[in-house]
Amino acid sequence: MLYFVTGNQNKFLEGQKIISDMKLTKIDLDEIQAIDPSIIIEHKLKQARLQLPDSQIIVDDSAMEFAALNNFPGPLIKWMLGSLGVDGIWEMISKYDDRVAYTSAWIGHIDETGKINFFQGKVKGEIVEPKGENGFGFDAIFKPNGSDKTFAQMDTDEKNKYSHRAMAFGLLKDYLQGNK
Repeated sequence: MLYFVTGNQNKFLEGQKIISDMKLTKIDLDEIQAIDPSIIIEHKLKQARLQLPDSQIIVDDSAMEFAALNNFPGPLIKWMLGSLGVDGIWEMISKYDDRVAYTSAWIGHIDETGKINFFQGKVKGEIVEPKGENGFGFDAIFKPNGSDKTFAQMDTDEKNKYSHRAMAFGLLKDYLQGNK
């Protein structure tokens, strides 16, 4: 069994569209702060492993880089969203001519033997005034290149055509299929 450890039902539903046979498992994990997402992911995997020994486990972490802020905040986006919300982030970034942003999802996988692998999906887009009712996190202010909609204006299937998380899950799926 493949367990996706997350407290975010939306992340699970997005990932389940790509890997249908994974199971949602909610475990409280300490979320350390670091600029390198692999450090965060590895920490989460090792904690989850203590509660799910001998299992295949995946965890994820998201990052967002604003070109106008020299690629800050990276993995610290969760904390920025918690402090400012999407309206506050839009207010801050709207003052810059350069509204280019990159969003990335990092998925960590640990197999039954303890081997860890990382999978990253990264998407370029721009920060726009909040639009849309779907999604979560920064979806209302991120418009990926190639689309005229924010992630929050898309349903899950459309979002997965552009999504950083869908890319990372796709890479994980390819890896799992190659190791059967």
